[in-house]
Amino acid sequence: MPDIDPTITTLREWIEVFYSRSMRSFIRYSKNRGLTMPQLGALFHLHHLGACSVTDLGDELGVTGAAASQMMERLVQQGLILRTEDLQDRRVKNLVLTKTGSQVIQESIHARQDWLNDLVKSLSVSEKEKVIAALNILIDKTKLLENQSVVDS
Repeated sequence: MPDIDPTITTLREWIEVFYSRSMRSFIRYSKNRGLTMPQLGALFHLHHLGACSVTDLGDELGVTGAAASQMMERLVQQGLILRTEDLQDRRVKNLVLTKTGSQVIQESIHARQDWLNDLVKSLSVSEKEKVIAALNILIDKTKLLENQSVVDS
C-alpha cells in the first residue's frame, strides 16, 4: 500500500473537525428553532433560488411534490415562507421567504460559523498569517482545478 501524503491526512483531519463543529452548531440551532434539517434545507434553497414553485423546490430537494407541499405548509404556518398563486397559472403555487425566514437563514449561518471567532481569537498573529497564507494557496489551487474541470468537460 502506498504511503499517504501527510498533507492529505492533515486536510482530511481539518475537514472532519471543521465539518463536525460547524454541523453541531447548525443542528443545535435547527432543533432550538423547531426546524428539521430538510425544512432548513428548503429555506436555504429558497434563499438561493428566490421565489419558485412547490414542484421546483421538490425537484431541488429530491422529494415528491406532495412531500414538498406538506413541508412547505409547516413553514407557511411558522411564518417563514409565503405561498402565493402564480400570476400566469393560478394552479401553480409560488414560494418565497418572509422577512422572518430570511432572518432564520442569517441566524443559522451565524450559528454554524460562530465557533470560528473563538478559534481565530485563540491564534497568535503569526499563526493567523500562516493560516491566511495556507488557505489562500488552497483557494487559488482549488479555483485552478475548477477551471481545468470546466475546460476538460
